Amino acid sequence: MSTIAVAPLSIEEAELLVATARHAAEEAGVTVSVTVLDAGGHLLAFRRDDRAVLISGETSSRKAYTALQLNAPTADLVDAVQPGGPFHTLPTALDRPLLFIAGGVPVHRDGQLIGAIGVGGGAPEQDHAFATAAVRALA
Repeated sequence: MSTIAVAPLSIEEAELLVATARHAAEEAGVTVSVTVLDAGGHLLAFRRDDRAVLISGETSSRKAYTALQLNAPTADLVDAVQPGGPFHTLPTALDRPLLFIAGGVPVHRDGQLIGAIGVGGGAPEQDHAFATAAVRALA
């Protein structure tokens, strides 16, 4: 079995993700924080608008981490953590907390997970839209 090497997410690409998400948020009149992680969960880029609520930095990071760990948009996972859902206890089961609020999106290249982006500061649907716009711009 052979595996095809895929280029990792670069700093330039991480900065493009941040800039694109921030631009989308600015156009909507929303102040946000944006976090980009590489495939190993390491921080590649972060930016908090100086008018964004302080907690948005933490939420953007946790959303990116959650999307990376589960390789799925956090918007798609919200129902899974509700009582009776398959991930109901997952948010409290790990040392590093996950956050099941829309705004985290995995980043893929050639079908392989290479990182994730998280956006916090707007309504969950807005954060998801900003993160998704950024990922689309990278393609």
